[in-house]
Amino acid sequence: MPYVSAAVGAYGAAVLAKTQEAAAQSTVGLGTRILQRLFGRGDAASQAAIGELAEHPGDADYVAALRLVIRRALEAEPALAAEIRAMLPVGPSVSASGARSVAVGGSNSGLIITGDDARVEYPR
Repeated sequence: MPYVSAAVGAYGAAVLAKTQEAAAQSTVGLGTRILQRLFGRGDAASQAAIGELAEHPGDADYVAALRLVIRRALEAEPALAAEIRAMLPVGPSVSASGARSVAVGGSNSGLIITGDDARVEYPR
């Protein structure tokens, strides 16, 4: 949904009319490609949900309405669901277990302290 919402926010209800050349390798571009693949044929329910979200960007109810339309489309066509899943970037795999565990899924340039009454002293 973050990709789809970003695409609708950027292009509005005309998101399905954008060409793949215009859809750059970005969050908006990926969202546009997902919507084009899902609803390129432009059925009424998808057009309405996209248009309403475009008119009310960021509104959780309209995001949920479009999410439901997408869910129904993916449930109706498992092969399409697999194709869309393959389009999504694979995030870092991180896990933490146990008391005071820390998992960082990228990089951290600051302190991570999990102990009680920890004291950090910087050289003067």
